[in-house]
Amino acid sequence: MPNLECRMYEPRFPEVDAAVMIQVKHIADMGAYVSLLEYNNIEGMILFSELSRRRIRSISSLIKVGRQEPAIVLRVDRDKGYIDLSKRRVSEEEAHACEDKYNKSKLVHSIMRHVAETLDIDLEPLYQRIGWPLYRKYGHAFEAFKLIVTDPDAILDVLTYEEKETGPDGQEVVKVVPAVTPEVKDSLVKNIRRRMTPQPLKIRADIEMKCFQFDGVLHIKQAMKKAEAAGNDNCPVKIKLVAPPLYVLTTQTLDKDQGISVLTDAIKACTSEIEKYKGKLVVKEPPRAVSEREDKLFLDQIDSLMEQNAEVDGDDDSEEEEDTGMGDVDLTNAGVNY
Repeated sequence: MPNLECRMYEPRFPEVDAAVMIQVKHIADMGAYVSLLEYNNIEGMILFSELSRRRIRSISSLIKVGRQEPAIVLRVDRDKGYIDLSKRRVSEEEAHACEDKYNKSKLVHSIMRHVAETLDIDLEPLYQRIGWPLYRKYGHAFEAFKLIVTDPDAILDVLTYEEKETGPDGQEVVKVVPAVTPEVKDSLVKNIRRRMTPQPLKIRADIEMKCFQFDGVLHIKQAMKKAEAAGNDNCPVKIKLVAPPLYVLTTQTLDKDQGISVLTDAIKACTSEIEKYKGKLVVKEPPRAVSEREDKLFLDQIDSLMEQNAEVDGDDDSEEEEDTGMGDVDLTNAGVNY
């Protein structure tokens, strides 16, 4: 069986004052024993005095077995393998940075481990030849993996390592060989693309739009065209009638901020156009990213409304028709003369 255990980073131990992600293993008389998740679960300890800046009333409220959280490295005994850590010295900024780095490293580690397991090879040599060189060159292998999604050759084909072998004369010769074999490259690229190809976000805004002019429907259609014209190739805007007077604007994009900005501009263009004809637009829900579940619920709502508004038998023979297109009209302000 291949050895699939390996630290995430090239140094065997973390540096003093570095923020690392730990998991609490058990609590003893003096403190808590923890494992350093990024360093192949080597053991460390947090003394009770390093749990909090405040007076400790309950140990269980500050630290629990199984919990993962950032800690600051206080001391490292490389000979004995002892590592002392502190929880109380972690600033909020350091905690966020540590969590972000760990989440990226965990994804890289998962991909590397899966490649090693699939190809039945040890994980550490894979890190030595690919992972750690990418950490050195790009600051974090995660950044290199993002580039591999679109251009794997430019990132992987330039990686090399030195291999020693004995020549015909018995002398040791050092050869520089490609670090990535075709099999490793194929498996690595497939895993990276499967796990890291960005998925477009759906951005949505809900509005109410009315126009009480005689040809108000035409003005509303023109306003809808103005809204859609505010989109671009990266963020195409679509506007759809849900049920009068409710409309929904949507776009899909890889950049959340850009999508929100484009929909905001679309609403402004739509508002400007409909107000030319004494119409009114009210934003019920501003532009925001929606999850797949929210989008599905919304589509179900649309289907339900369409069923409710569908014609039923007998509609054609009805002598009376209900006027639902104008809404509530204030006759005193609608320009009606008696």
